[in-house]
Amino acid sequence: QVQLVESGGGLVQAGGSLRLSCVASESKFDISTVGWYRQAPGGQRELVATQTAGDIRSYAPAVKGRFTISRDNEKNTVGLQMNDLRIEDTAVYYCYLYQRWSDDSFWGQGTRVTVSA
Repeated sequence: QVQLVESGGGLVQAGGSLRLSCVASESKFDISTVGWYRQAPGGQRELVATQTAGDIRSYAPAVKGRFTISRDNEKNTVGLQMNDLRIEDTAVYYCYLYQRWSDDSFWGQGTRVTVSA
């Protein structure tokens, strides 16, 4: 069972920045797809960004150009740099890891990001 632990959430004013981090207990981290999803109050969980083992990055249109996903395979971590935050970015952000060979997905407990006016 893979465990994912997020950190870095908090309260920030609109226009500000935050960096989220997630550490995974996964020996095959370097060949897994990792990413971030978010769930706003009353909303469904939605994709924010993913990064494959081959370093292909994908972003939701709403965050493209403002958020950057990165991974460190030596430390089993995935980060999300969030700039120019908007009120609509307020959500619980979840770290995600996908193992293609077993078709298994794993999620962290989530970290809350609140953007105020």
